[in-house]
This record gives sequence, C-alpha cells and structure tokens, in this order.
Amino acid sequence: MILAIDTTSEFGSMALVEESGSVAGELSMRSPDGFSHVLYGHLRAFLDAHALRLGDISCLACAAGPGSFTGVRVGMAAVKGLAEATGKPATAVSNLQALACFGELPLRATLLDARRGDIFGAVYNGALEIVRPEVVIKLDEWLATLPKENIEIVSNQTFPGIPLREAPRELAPAIGRIAAQRLQRGEAGDPALLDANYVRRSDAELFWKE
Repeated sequence: MILAIDTTSEFGSMALVEESGSVAGELSMRSPDGFSHVLYGHLRAFLDAHALRLGDISCLACAAGPGSFTGVRVGMAAVKGLAEATGKPATAVSNLQALACFGELPLRATLLDARRGDIFGAVYNGALEIVRPEVVIKLDEWLATLPKENIEIVSNQTFPGIPLREAPRELAPAIGRIAAQRLQRGEAGDPALLDANYVRRSDAELFWKE
C-alpha cells in the first residue's frame, strides 16, 4: 500500500493506493492556515479508519509542487521523516505531472495559477513523460507555445476563457498512482534525496537585496 500526501495548497488530500494503482481510500483536507498543525492528526485518523499502521505502508509519496512554498515543505518534511523512521522508500511527484493523469489526448498541457499574473505550465504525453519543461510564464505567452493538435489543457483551477479538462482538487490519488508506477520500476528510494519542485524562487529570494 502506498500513502500519498498533498499539502501544497489550502485544499490538501491523502490517499492510499495499492501497488496495482487502485485507490483504496482518500481523504480531502482544507486548512487555509496551512497543514503543519493538523497534518499528523489527519494522518492518524486516516490510517485508523482503514485499520492500517505506518508499518503496513510499502512506499510514501508527496506532492513536490509547484504550490505554496510552506505547503510544499510541510508535506515533503512529513514524508521524508515518516519514510526515514519506517525504513520505507519515498518519492515526490510534480503537481503538474499529477494533473496530466486526468487528460485523455496524446498531449496534456497542465497549468496552475502562480499568482502575480503568471502561471505554472508544462506539457506531458499520455505516458506522463515530460514533453515541454515546467515553466513559470504569462498565460498568453505559454498558450502561444502549445502545439495546435492532439493536445488538451488540464487544470484543477479556473482560467476564464480557457477551455479546460477539469481535474479534481484532490491530487493525492494521482500522486499515489504515479508513485506505484515508480515503485514497480524501482525508482522510489532514499527519502533524503527528495527535492521540492518550486519552479519559481520564493518571494524572499526574488525581492532580497544586500
């Protein structure tokens, strides 16, 4: 069983995914103030509801971002710590790749609001392989770079005037399914190697002056 956690926005989620990719359970969470103070309580209740202990989990996965910088760190720190404590493998999955799970066409352009007039965007194929790198860019500029055929735009957010294939806010099940594929390929491993996928530097870095 794989435990997947997403705390990268105020709408978080957890999921239990079998190694076959079947979703065994999921939990929606909302915490506008962040998840650092509520995550472990949710986790305990979620595992108890499914009569599981951490020792029953074969792999842990987290959303790597892009998203809230604090939210990314909270989920990643939890997965790293739990994986280290239990000796289990771990992996981190890009939110943009997780969104691509909900597409149907050969190419899936995924996007998220990056604020300040920007979006996070990328293009994946049907095998969830990256075709065009993840970027932070103005929406109109990004749209102009997309192929004209065999492509759809996928998001779990609203962008007025843009036709979208709607994905759920809860990304943990998709993250768990991607983690299951990685586990089968031997690509889930040392939790110490997990890295956040911020795409853009934090405001503190952007506006720092000597």
